[in-house]
Order: sequence, then C-alpha cells, then structure tokens
Amino acid sequence: MPELPEMENYRRMLSASILNRPISKVIVNREKSINVPSAEFVSNLIGSKVIFVERRGKHLIFHLNDGRRLLLHLMLGGLLYMTRGSEERPSRSTQIEIEFGDKVLYFIGLRLGYLHMISAKEAEEVLSQLGPELLDRRMTKERFVSLMMKRRGALKSLLVNQHAFAGIGNCYADEIAFDAKIHPAAKIQNMNEETLEQLFESIQKVLREATDGGGYIEMPFTEDDHLTGQYNEQCKVYDREGEPCVRCGTEIVKVEQTGRKVFYCPTCQHEQ
Repeated sequence: MPELPEMENYRRMLSASILNRPISKVIVNREKSINVPSAEFVSNLIGSKVIFVERRGKHLIFHLNDGRRLLLHLMLGGLLYMTRGSEERPSRSTQIEIEFGDKVLYFIGLRLGYLHMISAKEAEEVLSQLGPELLDRRMTKERFVSLMMKRRGALKSLLVNQHAFAGIGNCYADEIAFDAKIHPAAKIQNMNEETLEQLFESIQKVLREATDGGGYIEMPFTEDDHLTGQYNEQCKVYDREGEPCVRCGTEIVKVEQTGRKVFYCPTCQHEQ
C-alpha cells in the first residue's frame, strides 16, 4: 500500500504536471471507485481545473477551481500513471481516466481504493480523523515526545495507527524501528525520553530519505520517470527476510504481530 513517501512523491509530480490545465475528458470504468453516479462525476469535472494538490497522510486531495475536492486513497494495490501525447496507455486495467488536454492521468488498482468528489467541508471532516503529520514543521521533537508519553502498546502498532500519526504503513514502520534500533514489539510506555527522541530522529530521517528517493512502488509515474521506486533498494529490513543485516550480519527475520508482517533484526533491535 502506498504510504506517506509514495503519496508525497505523487503529489510533487502531479503538481508539476496538471495544475490549471482544464479537464477535457473523464472516463469511469468502475463506478464503485467513485461516490456519485458516473454521469454526474464526469459532467462536474469537464472544464474544471485542479489548482492545488495536497497530501494528508496516505490521501491526496485535488483542489478544484470551483471549491470542491477530489479525495483519493489508493489503498492496497492502487497506483497512478500518466501519459502524454502518443505515449502508450498502461497495460493494466484502469478504473478512472482523467484527461488534461494532451495528458492522461490513469487511476489503477482501485478495487479497494477510491476517488470521491466531495465539498471542502466534507474533506475536512474525513481528514480530521487522522493523526498529526510527522513531517510537519509544527511536529517538533518536544511535541512528539509529549504525544508518545500519552500512548501505550507496541511500537509498530502505534506507528501504523492513522489516528495516532498519519502516513506510515508496514514498510516504513519497520524501517524506522530498524534505524532507531528498537524492536517493533517494544512497548511505548517502557521507553524513556532519550529513546523517544531517537525514534523521532529516525522517523524524520527515514521518511525524508524515502520521499526524496521516490518511495518503494515499482511502477513509474510516467514513461520517463526514473525516480519512483528507487528507495526500494535502500530498504534495510522490509521484505528482506533471510538477508544479512547491514549493521551486524544477522539474518533479518519475519514474524507476525497483531495480523501484520514484521521484519527486523533480532540482534540490533531491542525491546528496551
């Protein structure tokens, strides 16, 4: 599932590609991926412009020039792809296609995900359920430590809890725990201030490096996109079961924790 770095990577590329370009055509191949009848969805978008693309957690919010919003959540398996001119369309089936003149934005894999047309107020209500952004300039080390000291439970379970903090999923929760040298099952309530400060530094480091590195999604955003997915090769533990730890050489293990797969180094990462 795309996480904060992948969605921020998409946001940056979309912001450089589609802003203020009139929507010239819309195709809905799967009505369950939207929240209004197809005819209404299409007619309301034709002629509109996206004036701003915002990211909130794992969501993208397309701000339209009439004040409405398109709220996107890719969920598991969702991807975006854009072509220009005579470039070939993606080989995979698409659920929604939006044309911005000679550019076509394809929404792929929206079997669980969605693209909803809603008002600004409705978008605010949906997104208000999310926890704070970890890369927001207002998220200082002091604020993070204060928030964590009010929490209980296993580290990974908290990091992927979107009501606690927005944007982190399975991959980056494991990468952050590894960077901080903390076991994913370590209890938050047993961590001292120094450990929490180190955790904050690891969160900032991993999320920023992953974002600038294009995230871990393998499919490029455009035909000439050579950034998207490059961070996959930099992952230290996620999906690396049986490989040697880059710090100590111990084999990375995979276990299950509250129904989620967890990758970690049993030597480098401690439960405090």
